[in-house]
Amino acid sequence: MSLFAKKPMLLVVALFSAAFAVAQTPFQPAAVPTTRILAMGHLTPGTSRADIAPVMKDEVPATLQLYLDGKIDQWYFRTDVNGVVFIMNCSTVEEAHTILEKLPLGQHKMMEFDLIPLGPLAPLSALLKANPAPAAK
Repeated sequence: MSLFAKKPMLLVVALFSAAFAVAQTPFQPAAVPTTRILAMGHLTPGTSRADIAPVMKDEVPATLQLYLDGKIDQWYFRTDVNGVVFIMNCSTVEEAHTILEKLPLGQHKMMEFDLIPLGPLAPLSALLKANPAPAAK
């Protein structure tokens, strides 16, 4: 008979201690390459839709050119605030920032972006280790 079967309270204490230790361990994201940047744009404070209207005649073609150049992969309009969301084909936040600041709204300091680096879903690699691919014949 195990020690835990004889003393159930010891099991509870051991499990609680382990859970507490895991909860106190800082999150360490897996090392994966950055393959995209999520760029969430919003108008700068004090900028209105009326303010950006004259700039949009230059903003739209410049943004379209980034799409055609392969720098913007997907683009969306935000429904919560006046702004846009781009999924960009960049490997660094700095590269995305440099590109976006060159757009007319960026040059006029009318739009800011929150930039989030994205990469492959690292936990999926556990599936490959658990189920190795069959050898090629």
